[in-house]
Amino acid sequence: MYRNRLTGSAIGLGLTVLLGGLVQAATAGSGEIIDAQQVDEALGRGAIVWDVRDAADYAKGHIPGAVNIGDIGKVLRDESREDYLPTARIAEVLGAAGIDPGAEVVAYGTTGDPYAYFGLMTIRHFGGEQGRVYHGGIDDWKRLGRAVATEPPRRAPVKLSLTVRPGVTLDTPEVVARVGQPGVQVVDARTPREYQGQDIRAVRGGHLPGAKNIPYEQNWQDPQAAKKLADKAVEGREGMQLKGTEGLKALYADLDPTKETVVYCQSGVRAAQTATVLRELGFQDVKVYEPSWLGYGNTLDAPAEDVSFLNVGQLLGKLNKLQSRLDQMEKQLATLSAKAPAPQGKAD
Repeated sequence: MYRNRLTGSAIGLGLTVLLGGLVQAATAGSGEIIDAQQVDEALGRGAIVWDVRDAADYAKGHIPGAVNIGDIGKVLRDESREDYLPTARIAEVLGAAGIDPGAEVVAYGTTGDPYAYFGLMTIRHFGGEQGRVYHGGIDDWKRLGRAVATEPPRRAPVKLSLTVRPGVTLDTPEVVARVGQPGVQVVDARTPREYQGQDIRAVRGGHLPGAKNIPYEQNWQDPQAAKKLADKAVEGREGMQLKGTEGLKALYADLDPTKETVVYCQSGVRAAQTATVLRELGFQDVKVYEPSWLGYGNTLDAPAEDVSFLNVGQLLGKLNKLQSRLDQMEKQLATLSAKAPAPQGKAD
């Protein structure tokens, strides 16, 4: 009898442990956001480290062994629509640099750089399952006294045949079909002015119906850090480090981690950072609306809230005034140049 009770207790304990493990697995983070020590470990395993900055900044100093294709936002996207280039073209660009999405890849830029997260999204978009992002980036690396390199590594090119993995990003028809669906929640990672239709960056301004506005900078320890840096109120990007786990949980406390979560911004870059943070917090189904408001705002029959329209005539008037001022400045410079005395030759 005692033995049966003990066995039953043991079974109960085993089930408790098992269920607890399942719950923990369901709510655990993705482990996609890593620190400098983990970058070191990844390099030791032969991982590809991808510096997503432009070539000039990369040449000034990068993590030893890191590869670069130039500014990822310009190299991998159509300049007008800011959508991904054709997959075959992206395969050529990544392959030439030896960046295989199927391998372990760590993307980084500057501290808080959303384009590093866009790099991670690109890896996932094309089927990669070992993508990581170093949020601290080159600033954190230098702050810790780590060595930097100025010469690019010799990485062999790879022949790639890429396919898009469904469920990482969404296009406009897929998002329109989700509007108002009870099992879907939408996060707008843009500024409040963009969300409210005051800062118009497409044919019309506004936001998706029901979208919750949580600017991506709110993920940072100091959401005003970028403005302070631009205003020269601070010298570094330390304020752009991520909040701690509890702070991030509080930021997204009104969202349901079990629902499908669609994140968008203007073109999918800022949204990529927020989407990764949500996965790190245990959100189970997070997708980035890759065309974002640039695609949605230009789709005039897509339902929206706080709608405002771009005043094209007013914009052209401002551009004409600006061009007139530039023309006047050029004339003044030409006049001053003509009046300037000719330089004297050196004496023998």
